[in-house]
Amino acid sequence: MKQSHRNRGGALAGAFVLILPVFFPNLFTPLSHASPSLLSICDAVAVAKILNATLVIPYFEMNLVWQDSSSFGDIFDVDHFIDVLKDDISIVKELPEDFSWSTRSYYATRIRATRIKNAPVHASANWYHENVLPILESYGIAAIAPFSHRLAFDNLPMDIQRLRCKVNFKALSFVPHIRALGDALISRLRYPPDQREALGTSYLKEVTDAADRQGPGKFVVLHLRFDKDMAAHSACDFGGGKAEELALAKYRQVMWQGRVLNSKFTNEELRNQGRCPLTPEEIGLLLAALGFDSNTRLYLASHKVYGGEARLSALRKLFPLMENKKSLASAEERAQISGKASLLAAVDYYVGMHSDIFVSASPGNMHNAMVGHRTFENLKTIRPNMGLLGQLFLNKSMSWSEFQQALVEGHQSRQGQIRIRNPEQSIYTYPAPDCMCHG
Repeated sequence: MKQSHRNRGGALAGAFVLILPVFFPNLFTPLSHASPSLLSICDAVAVAKILNATLVIPYFEMNLVWQDSSSFGDIFDVDHFIDVLKDDISIVKELPEDFSWSTRSYYATRIRATRIKNAPVHASANWYHENVLPILESYGIAAIAPFSHRLAFDNLPMDIQRLRCKVNFKALSFVPHIRALGDALISRLRYPPDQREALGTSYLKEVTDAADRQGPGKFVVLHLRFDKDMAAHSACDFGGGKAEELALAKYRQVMWQGRVLNSKFTNEELRNQGRCPLTPEEIGLLLAALGFDSNTRLYLASHKVYGGEARLSALRKLFPLMENKKSLASAEERAQISGKASLLAAVDYYVGMHSDIFVSASPGNMHNAMVGHRTFENLKTIRPNMGLLGQLFLNKSMSWSEFQQALVEGHQSRQGQIRIRNPEQSIYTYPAPDCMCHG
């Protein structure tokens, strides 16, 4: 039964915004499976603020690709999230008994008056006032699904923009066991084995005076986006011959029924346009050209690499100190995150945010999130010039010195300098000026 939930002061009394579903694991997956990510959580908070309603902790849908059913509370510290935002909006962990009927299965069976399924991409604040507010006033609850990119980046009040930044950069904190494992990996990267042996076995539990005297080492995090989905969806030639070409074409047909835009272009056209993901060998050559040498401690943040260890061998030869979660932590230490793509990704993100330099092999969701977060924290991030790299790798007659000079010059302005957000660009990738300038 409809009833008004607006009090005399104009605010909504006891009205709830339910966002479902949100897919967290895909923040770190290929563009071919792009879907709602943790950035949708930031938008959900903003929408609740716009509507002056209470937000229910977002539901995470099971990811069919990665078979991961992790919930919000499995990944993020819920109490921290609620506490940081307590002066901005009301957040509850679950709906009260009066609304217990409002579940995912309830909305899956038929059209429901309390579900909003037609929210346009990059909707304005006015759209939510005109289309969602009446439902909240009548029923006391509104379930919005789908909710991927459903809030505009422009023409919003500054307090809403800054709230989105506050959620992304302050409120979303990983659960303690993810942070603890991340801190252990960071310690092992900063204090390599020879130094650890000198310090003893208990060095990870507390930073000793000896460690302070020797000083921490530096490390680079490389996010390598080169799994089978990425390779196939790109429609690029990766030098594996006719057999690889046919295998990837067959995989494209199975996964996307041949509907892949890039397949309309030749390999040369794709590389000139910067559409080909960098292979492990190519990203290794870029790093070497920019001055990183065999003494560089490299942390590899990635899922499965297409081609396995054989594909990684050239990169490992250039950077023999390359590490990953498996090489730095025991199976026992990794037990809580094993087989869970979202938690594995969270650990990589945490380590990436604490690295001296972050490099992403190709643009994408994690690249965009890390670029924005590290810009906000004033940390160095190298953004590969994909178009330039594609052209250089097609040129088989260049000398190493020419190749190196071209890359150094082409990346002078791509190493963490603050870039001002342009209209329609994501506030999460370009946090200046909205999140960083206060006047």
